[in-house]
Amino acid sequence: MVEGTGGAGCRRTVTGLPEVGSSDKHTCPLGTSSAVYKQWIPDTNFENASNWDKGRTPCGNDVVLFRSSEVVSVYVQSSHSLTDIYIPLDGEFILAPGAGFAAFDGSFDPGCETASEVTFAGADNFHWYDPTLWLAATSLDNLHQGKHIFSVDEERVPCQYDDVIFLPETSFRVNIESSEQAIRLRSISIMGQKFTSDNTLAEYMQSSSAKLQFHGQGAFQLSNTRCPDKSGCECGNAADHDRICAALLQKSGNQCPQVMCKDPLKPIGHCCEMCGAIISLEYSAGFEIEVYQNRILHTFLSLAKNAGIQAAVSKVRERQTFLGTIPRSSASFIQIVLVDNRTGSETGTQAEQLAQDIVKDIAEHGVSFGIAVRTLHAATGSNRSTQEAGATIAGTVVVLFLVLLLLGAVLLLYRKGTLRSLASVRFTSLWSRKRDQDLSGETADKGFDNPIFDTPCDPAALAGACSVEEEEEAPKEMASKNSELYYINPLYDETELCA
Repeated sequence: MVEGTGGAGCRRTVTGLPEVGSSDKHTCPLGTSSAVYKQWIPDTNFENASNWDKGRTPCGNDVVLFRSSEVVSVYVQSSHSLTDIYIPLDGEFILAPGAGFAAFDGSFDPGCETASEVTFAGADNFHWYDPTLWLAATSLDNLHQGKHIFSVDEERVPCQYDDVIFLPETSFRVNIESSEQAIRLRSISIMGQKFTSDNTLAEYMQSSSAKLQFHGQGAFQLSNTRCPDKSGCECGNAADHDRICAALLQKSGNQCPQVMCKDPLKPIGHCCEMCGAIISLEYSAGFEIEVYQNRILHTFLSLAKNAGIQAAVSKVRERQTFLGTIPRSSASFIQIVLVDNRTGSETGTQAEQLAQDIVKDIAEHGVSFGIAVRTLHAATGSNRSTQEAGATIAGTVVVLFLVLLLLGAVLLLYRKGTLRSLASVRFTSLWSRKRDQDLSGETADKGFDNPIFDTPCDPAALAGACSVEEEEEAPKEMASKNSELYYINPLYDETELCA
């Protein structure tokens, strides 16, 4: 199916919230929204000054150069007089009505008094997974009016239920290399044509124009459906997280910008640390993300005191591993990311206060929205605070329960005598091995000298210890040495005492 681009809609509610201050009567309520529109920014238009090495559009005295190996589609919006033009071997020019090229007749052309060579800058460095190359809005009207939404980096790139738009009357070239077998979308609009099925899109992708517009080992898969889960759907770009961050950071020397807060936060799906607040929600079967987003928008973000705060609400899944290497599944949850426009020591403080208000509201009304537990983390320019409830408290209770259970088991085994029996067997085994060594003729341990107590043995004083009665008891002691209860005390050597 091929359709004309048009019609306004409401956003899918798992990506973000409109920026505060941008909402008006044309903005769709979050409770009824169901779509997000992502628009590709760069183009390869002839009239776009950024596409030329001189930073301006070629004029009459210029010689226009395209590298012979350039693979590009160029949209020409108007007519141009040029001294000369060298075109690529594999490329195309799409001419708007009345557009074209003509030889320069030498007439005066303001700003073009000096002849120059102007070279096309090329477009092979534009990647689908670069978050900086997309704009997102909740409707086509908002998109055209510049009312864009805030999202974490993974969700700035088109998600699996988004509508993608390449503007009419523009040419472009984008690398669609992907870690997935296919880039999943709801629909894609190219030069005024909206594709909603794989068959019609596949037919277009075989055209010469499509081969110039898209390159790299990638493909598209269209669903023409919205997120079917009332609790929201994950964006679906987690597999390309590293690719997204590499494209994002390439323009900043592969380094994240410095933040002004202590112990900054890193939301799931984001590439760099940030100041602000993150609220994590575990939800029950009755949770509806659109309803709750509507709650946040109208109850909190509409207040004047929260002007300057941006919010993003989405369903995410934290990637977990076993032993640090083997991936394992984890339950999805709702992540609320809040940032503000404060600076210096005030960075993040406004977002933190809003997060506190939301958490308080959840404590009072969370059950009615299907919210089970929540966790709040905040980082500001002056401090960092953490409030945890539900999941964190539950984790602490589980740990305490396990400790008490272990202590109870130890106490039970002790009362039954099991532990004492095990200890007795262990000690008996050790002393039995010592006895066997003594009986086999090995040198017995003679003890050690005590430097604090070194008194010679006085026969008179030890008369009681070395009496005949002891000699009579000697056979009994010798007999006890052959029993299992006998052991050698290394700190007491009776031979020295009765020498």
